[in-house]
This record gives sequence, structure tokens and C-alpha cells, in this order.
Amino acid sequence: MSFLSTRRHSPHYKWWVLSCTSLGMLLATINSGTLIIALPDLERSLHTTLLQLVWVILVYMIVSTVLVLTAGRLSDLFGRKTAYVLGFLLFSAASLGAGFAATGTELILWRVVQGVGGAFLFANAAALVTDAFPRRELGLAMGTNTMVAAVGLVIGPVLGGALVAIAWPWVFWFNVPFGLVGCIWGALVLEERSGRSEERGLDLLGVATFVVGLTGLVLALSKGGLSGWSNWLVIAGLTAAVILLPLFVVVERRGRAPMLDLELFRDRLFTAASAAAFLNGLSRFALMFLFVFYFQGPQGQSPIMAGLELAPLAVGMLLASPIAGAIADRHGSRSLAAAGMLLSAVGLAGMTMLQSNTPYVWSAVWLALVGIGSGMFNSPNTAAMMGVVPVHRRGVAAGVRVMLQNTGAVISIAFVMAIVTAAVPKDVLFKIFSGVTSGLSPQQLQPFISNMHLALWVLAAISLLGAGISMLRPAHVRELDREPAFERAA
Repeated sequence: MSFLSTRRHSPHYKWWVLSCTSLGMLLATINSGTLIIALPDLERSLHTTLLQLVWVILVYMIVSTVLVLTAGRLSDLFGRKTAYVLGFLLFSAASLGAGFAATGTELILWRVVQGVGGAFLFANAAALVTDAFPRRELGLAMGTNTMVAAVGLVIGPVLGGALVAIAWPWVFWFNVPFGLVGCIWGALVLEERSGRSEERGLDLLGVATFVVGLTGLVLALSKGGLSGWSNWLVIAGLTAAVILLPLFVVVERRGRAPMLDLELFRDRLFTAASAAAFLNGLSRFALMFLFVFYFQGPQGQSPIMAGLELAPLAVGMLLASPIAGAIADRHGSRSLAAAGMLLSAVGLAGMTMLQSNTPYVWSAVWLALVGIGSGMFNSPNTAAMMGVVPVHRRGVAAGVRVMLQNTGAVISIAFVMAIVTAAVPKDVLFKIFSGVTSGLSPQQLQPFISNMHLALWVLAAISLLGAGISMLRPAHVRELDREPAFERAA
């Protein structure tokens, strides 16, 4: 029982929930930023291969993506408070262990455990907020969570540069006190306000087909540019993806308690917003990954300076998210989400003008545009998806949203990796990815820059497609005017 149980119907409860979920968002985004900025140092300290270095990021995302629907399912069965607190606890324990890793393989294994904790946090944050807030305020609440995430994105890279200057394990150990505070705070303030799903059982076959299929696809994409597309592991990965990902949909359609509830997609607004969320993750997530190596590689910046130079991306999101959420509450999400992805496409296209010696001001302009576009898209799109789902299905719906966005993000990094590493000499690649490019001429760096431009054009095209998909949804404002029965009875 929480210490707020005597005020179970207090109007202030929603703000306690928002504080707890915002702490989870802050933890996740700070960790993401600190780790990405530390990748070149990790490569030097642990003597990882280039593929291991990329998989330190990818394995966490794959695990949290694949398990997020199972975590959402478990939370619908046994309670969101329990699942959310467990997520904080697992994340903290894995962060402690990761700091003691002696090899790249050990670090990857700890990141798997961290991904399990992340799945429970991601699956429940949006559902907890949706349970606590009335629908007319949902966009503002989601915008606040997104704004906090943007603060984490601002702090993370800069903090990562400072922590790396001490020692790379502090990039992980810094998470531990945050996670423990979140665990205690969640146990104190959260309440079980949702109904319990009457359907029992877990979809283990669905989990297995999705994890093997997605892992095969991502492994093939990330290794193809380094080892060639005729490599046996690349062929095996692509074969697994082609067979198992379509099979996953068949399994979910026929399963008694599927991890992916296909019934949710009968709603046109939910379907269009879900597709847009996938494309947003696909078009934007690799950007920070790419620019960490651009700033520390061709531009020769220190980790701290590279972190500072990434700030416009997060600042743009920070400024746009709460404003976009409030506007969506009044006027709907459709045009705002489409405009956000269109603005992101403009920023991504502008980045194709960057060269190894381009003044930083141009990087800042294009990063800020993408950040503003992302802020305009994320909170209205999330509010639109969650607002049309019955209360007892919001755990699964939140899991679907995160799964789709994170699947896009995982594929984004993998295929960008495949593009930027293709036809670049291995010695040049290792210098760029370890942040030691002294002695390389502009001519030697040019293949990497050209590949980076190609990747950015692809990301811009995906963002344009996302803008078009966003316009296919019904006007969200009309949905807001029609309060569902379960909210009127609350």
C-alpha cells in the first residue's frame, strides 16, 4: 500500500505518477547519451572489435524491444506498479555489473540484463501516465515525459564525456543511485489503478520467433558492411529474418494470448500512429550514434566537446515537446505529427551538406531542426495511440508502441552502420570509431563522409514517408470529444 493510499482519488496523484515515470525516462535517456559518447573510449579500453562495439548498443535495444510486449502483458496480468519497480531494480543491478566488465563480451551480457529492466520501464511508463491523467490532459503529460527525456539527452552526452575522463565504468555506475531512488519512489507513490486482464498465459513461441528473426536481421545488417554480404553469418541472419518475422505475425494471429495484440490495429488511428512511430524510430535514432563518430572522428573533438555539440538535437526536442503536447490536446495530433516528421526530413537533408571541415554552426542548425521536429511528433503521436485504448489493455498498447519505435531504432543503427562502413578501408574505420583520426587526410576521410551523406538521404526519405503516414489517421481532436464509457464511470 502506498503512502498516498488515504488519498486514492486525490487529483494530485497524477503528478506523483508523472514524477516517477519522468525519473524513469531521465534514467533511460541519460544512460543512452553517456554510453554513446563513451563508445570510442570503450573500444580503446576493452579492445573490442567494431562489431562488438556496435552490439553494446544494439543488444540492449533488441532485448528491451522484444521483451517490452511480454513486460506489458505481465503488467496487465499482475500489476503495473510491481513491474515498474522491478524494472528499476534490474536496471540498477545490471549497471553495477556492467562497470566491472573486463571484455566486450562480458559488457554485452550485462547489457542484456539491463535490457530486461528497460523493457519493464518502457512498457509501463506510458500506461501508468494514461491511467492517471484524464484524456484532455494526456498530450501535456506525454509532452512532459518527452521533455524530461530531452533533458536526459542534453545531459547524457556531456555527462558521458566527463565520466569517461574519470574512467569508463562510471558511465554505468552513475545509473545505480538513480535506479535505486526510482525503485523506492515507485514503491511509495504508485498505486494499482488499472483493471486486470482476464486472459492468462504468455506467448513464448511469439517471443522466440520475434527475437531470433529481429536478431538475425540486425546482425546481418550490422555485419554486412564490414564483412561483405556473401558472409555466411550475414546470409544466415537474413534467412532467419525472412522466414521468422512473417511467421511471427502468423503466430500472433492464431495464438490464444499473443504478445502482439493484433486486435488493437482495428482502430485506424492506432494503426497509423503505430506505423508513424516505427518510421520515426527508423529515421531518427541512428543520428546521435552517427554524429558521435562524426564529431570525435573527422572533426577531432574530445568526448566532452562532442557531447556539447550534440546538445541542439535534445534542446530542440526539449522546447518543442510540451508545447506540441498542449496544442495536440486542443487541436488534435494529425497535422502536428506530420509537420514534425516533415521538419525532421528537412534537417536530415540539410546534414548532407556537412563535410569533415564544415563549421560547427551548420551541424547545430540541422540538429536543432531534427530535434524540434521530433518533439512536435513524439508527444502528440503517443497521446493519440494511448488515448484510444481501453484501460485494461494499455499495458499491451504501451508495449506495442515501444516495440515498434524501438524496432525501427534498432534497424536504424544497423542499416546506417552497413552504409557508413561499406567500401571504407578498415584502418580508417577503426581510427574514426576509436576517435583517433590524427594523420588522416581529407581524402582518406571522404569515403566515410560520402557514406554518411547517403545514410542521411535514406533517413530523410523515411521521415518524409512517416509524414505521409501521419496524415492518413483520422483527426484526433474528434476522438477527444468522445469520452469513452470507462472514463465517464471513473
